[in-house]
Amino acid sequence: MEKLSVEDFKRLLNHALLRIKERENEFSQLDAVIGDGDHGTAIVSAFSVATKSAEKGTEYKSMLNDMGFAIMLETSGSTSTLLGAFFLGMSDTSQGVELDADGVKAMFAGGLANVQKQTQAKPGDKTMMDALVPAVDAMQSCSSINIKDILRIGADAALKGAKSTVDMKANFGRARNYGERSIGYADSGATSWSCMFASFAEAL
Repeated sequence: MEKLSVEDFKRLLNHALLRIKERENEFSQLDAVIGDGDHGTAIVSAFSVATKSAEKGTEYKSMLNDMGFAIMLETSGSTSTLLGAFFLGMSDTSQGVELDADGVKAMFAGGLANVQKQTQAKPGDKTMMDALVPAVDAMQSCSSINIKDILRIGADAALKGAKSTVDMKANFGRARNYGERSIGYADSGATSWSCMFASFAEAL
């Protein structure tokens, strides 16, 4: 697959929403260990808004921009801030009605860059960045021009990153107050974002 059309991208979003909904309770239970237990609800709400907004999109830049703003206007909390920033950043680096391999890489890199403006968290802090950063880095270093390969490599890195959070101590947000007690559980945000990447790859 050498091109990713707007309609293809909508298919990725719909599949990700399906998978995220299936695991909503799991994400909230993970969040309840060191947070307020609402991450599943929050990510489902934000992703539902994004997917609904995307339905009327006809080209990348405006569709992604509308998705990002819709999330921020219709939902609240850190999940919506970061997911909204991700799609807005994607909008900054995308245009037209289809993307080639380089275009897909640039879109995800733009998403990460904008999220990094919203949070000081880095890989190793036990946050969603433990899934997002490795995923985007792996995609950038993929030499294939097949978009399926790029998304699969990104998904593998995201899943590995999320798994690595089990052994980490939380250094960020409310969770850091739990100190050593935060070890032994995967981070809810890293887990849900890795689910998103895995779903994108699976949809193709």
